[in-house]
Amino acid sequence: MKCPVAIVGMACRYPDADGPDELWRTVLAGRRAFRRIPPERLRTADYAPGVAVDGDGIDTERAAVLEGWTFDREAFRVPGGAFRAADLTHWLALEVAAAALRDAGLADGEGVDRDRVGVVIGNSLTGEFSRTGLLRLRWPYVRRTVDTVLGRRGLANAERRELLRELEELYKSPFPVPGDESLAGGLANTISGRICNHFGFHGAGYTVDAACASSLVSVVTACTALAAGDLDLALAGGVDLSLDPFELVGFSRLGALARGPMRVYDRNPTGFLPGEGCGVLVLARAEDARRLGLRAYALIEGWGLSSDGRGGLTRPERAGQALALRRAYERAGFAPATAGLIEGHGTGTAVGDEVELAVLGAALAADGASPVALGSVKANIGHTKAAAGAAGLIKTALAVHHGVLPPTTGCEDPHPLLTAPLRTLDEPEDWPDGALPRRASVNSVGFGGVNAHVVLEAADTARHPYAYPRPHVPAPGWEVFPVGGDDAGEVAGRLLRLAETAASLSEAELTDAAAALAHGEPARVRVAVVASSPDELAERLRSAARSLGRRPGEGFHGDAAGVFTGVGPTARLGLLFPGQGTAGGPVDTGPLGRIVTVGDLFAEVPPSTLGATDTSVVQPAVVAASLAGLRYLDRLGVRARAALGHSLGELTALTWAGALPPAAAVRLARARGDLMARYAEDGGGMLAVAAPLETAKALLAGTDAVIAAVNGPDRLTVAGPAPSLARVRAEARRRGIGAVALAVSHAFHSAAMRPALPELTKCFAEVGFDRPSGTVVSSVTAAVLPPDTDLAALLTEQVTAPVLYADAVRELARHVDVLLELGTGVVLSGLARDNTTAPVLSLDVTGGAGALAATTAALFAACGADVRPWTAGRFHRVLDLDRPRVFLANPCEVVPDPAPSRSGGLRPPAPEVREPAAAPGAADVPPARQGQGDSVWLVPGEAEPSGAPGPAGSAWGRGGAAPGGSGMDGASGVAFPDAGASPRR
Repeated sequence: MKCPVAIVGMACRYPDADGPDELWRTVLAGRRAFRRIPPERLRTADYAPGVAVDGDGIDTERAAVLEGWTFDREAFRVPGGAFRAADLTHWLALEVAAAALRDAGLADGEGVDRDRVGVVIGNSLTGEFSRTGLLRLRWPYVRRTVDTVLGRRGLANAERRELLRELEELYKSPFPVPGDESLAGGLANTISGRICNHFGFHGAGYTVDAACASSLVSVVTACTALAAGDLDLALAGGVDLSLDPFELVGFSRLGALARGPMRVYDRNPTGFLPGEGCGVLVLARAEDARRLGLRAYALIEGWGLSSDGRGGLTRPERAGQALALRRAYERAGFAPATAGLIEGHGTGTAVGDEVELAVLGAALAADGASPVALGSVKANIGHTKAAAGAAGLIKTALAVHHGVLPPTTGCEDPHPLLTAPLRTLDEPEDWPDGALPRRASVNSVGFGGVNAHVVLEAADTARHPYAYPRPHVPAPGWEVFPVGGDDAGEVAGRLLRLAETAASLSEAELTDAAAALAHGEPARVRVAVVASSPDELAERLRSAARSLGRRPGEGFHGDAAGVFTGVGPTARLGLLFPGQGTAGGPVDTGPLGRIVTVGDLFAEVPPSTLGATDTSVVQPAVVAASLAGLRYLDRLGVRARAALGHSLGELTALTWAGALPPAAAVRLARARGDLMARYAEDGGGMLAVAAPLETAKALLAGTDAVIAAVNGPDRLTVAGPAPSLARVRAEARRRGIGAVALAVSHAFHSAAMRPALPELTKCFAEVGFDRPSGTVVSSVTAAVLPPDTDLAALLTEQVTAPVLYADAVRELARHVDVLLELGTGVVLSGLARDNTTAPVLSLDVTGGAGALAATTAALFAACGADVRPWTAGRFHRVLDLDRPRVFLANPCEVVPDPAPSRSGGLRPPAPEVREPAAAPGAADVPPARQGQGDSVWLVPGEAEPSGAPGPAGSAWGRGGAAPGGSGMDGASGVAFPDAGASPRR
């Protein structure tokens, strides 16, 4: 009998997501939580190629890890001994379960029949912390092995005993002393049992191990119990904290880990990057939820399980997955074709993605489905294994609840099997109004051949609006990081501190960091770097600090490594506007077009079938592109002092100076190009000649070719009829002079333009030019235009006159400190560098995000640009860059690197005992009690924790987290508090 189950509460803690709302925002923004695995968690260098042997290496250095989480032992009144004895998975699951109950309106389990509440949590092998703790019990094996080696080396018995005693002390120091709680604390089943124990639930409490399908299988198990009437309320989900060599080496041996960026459902599969976390859902029969007035995020209408049978234990099989899917939809009572979204398993492995896509495609195609969106939350938060299905289910429940189809992260080039009706989304979409009720499903598979599928339907037909940024602005892949101050030494110190923080950031936090730094005020010392990854950011920040030390004098400096510095007053900026012959290829404003509005500028650009030589199209496009760049400068708050346009670019320079509005300038450029194409003589062209002016004139002797532009000492352009140009090229070749044909439609700036002059003169005369209000250097005269210049006559003369660009650049440089090419391509800036020693930048509006980011950073350093528009419109979180990152620490990484002690042995440094700050809003917490180097937090009225404290210096990091870094406190400033009522950071 059909029995819909309502999701009435949800909670989670995953990387970059401290709750369902944060997880949803992470998904909508396409954020990726991957970072270098913190060394206090695992020193991946110990497992790098060339270091690890016999297949014991780890293929990746990156993962998505929890940051900033510590368990509030006081809030849950957990004794210190019990806390230290249990794996952290116990406490994470307990905390998230409590949050899920609060979300359901059932805080602390109040208002429910506790005899009818059960807990089913998915987990595999408990967690890495209890596994690590077992090493303490294997000391006898280590002692025998070391003693054997020492005996073979001939060491005397007394010396061997002393060394072994010292080694035992050091070896055991990171691990808790076993007590009567240790066995229960190391079991997976007691994760669920502990939740039942805390809340007094008597329905059932046990753990499900279905490998990477564990959490979704736990949901299926709970739904089955609810449907059968065995339970009235269930908590189901999964928890996974396992980033130790056991799993990472194992996955590496299978080739399942990504060595670079993680891609899912992609033509070029990579494997996955690991993650961790916990998700818990509160479930009730839909009829009970309605009766009790509980809010429902979504209804679970169907569920299905299957096994691959005789298929491989680690290799997915189509038949098994198809069976689970079919069973789920049969229970739901409707076809897969009615779904609008499928949350896939999507680990990014070649076999896994191919099998899943084949199964989903076949199931949907059989029913003639409409387009179905596909994604995998693993591309955002990593593969959280036993907790992965819960993350996908939370994401999908929120999607049907809000009526929003989330974007697909990590799919750059869709897999060949990812075809209709399956589709990926580049940005969020509102769920189609006609697709009611809103339906979706979640797929999950695990080692051993287990498959699970869960089908969801919206709890009602109403859309629960969710405000997300529209239009969607994707992360550009490059970020700008400005830092300013009044003193070079102060700024250099700030850069170095930021570099330390940067190395521990996640990919998602890269945007957060850029947004945090973008709010700085203009200062005397200005430094900006661009970076596409946290590692690159750290390296470039250190490089910037060194650069600042080498260049204490005033001025602007930039380098090819994306580091820009400016000291002293902001630079006077001069603009260079390209013409048709110096512009780049087709105009696509790309990243810039997502920051400023440019559609109106290109509205006057007609379509073309002639490509880059269509004068009537190229000319308005070139002007529109330059004006788009001017809009970006306006957004940055940058005001130029003077401008120079090359040929057609003179029209843009006059527009910058206020002689005519932008829209009128584009229309005039279109008319100019159209008249040239219609009336100018055909059969001509242009050559770029690498020779001095006098040499070039000699090449032209006896031909009808003329000098069309003097761009630099050895950079000339000649124009003329095709036969004349052929003779010039032949003579240049004979003399060993470079001469290259330009892709143009006519012989511009030559007599070939004269037939067009009458119409052009009339066209320019009809324009009502205003008097320029800015300094314009003309490329016709190589001088500053007087205020009373007849602009119509100037533009007419320009059509046949040579472009005196070299002299004009030198004149422009007399008025400014820094030059900036603004438009399509970077040709003009390259030519300018031949004619001035002033720094020359380029803002290629058709370029990629990296180039635009670099120019933005340079403008901050040079001109004090406001870089906030770079991150405007993009989702980001508030990030405190001065707060050390806080990660879980594995006991095996606590012991410091080898350092000789005074006795000649290896001993850990004595830790500094710190008092952690109280949690915000927390009640008074008693100070740490010190004893034998161990600090223990006591809840008021609590007896001394059971179990003797460990050896001196044994502050074990399992209970809390370590602020970025590695080693024990006193060695690197990293605190490893002994469990206690650890405050939230």
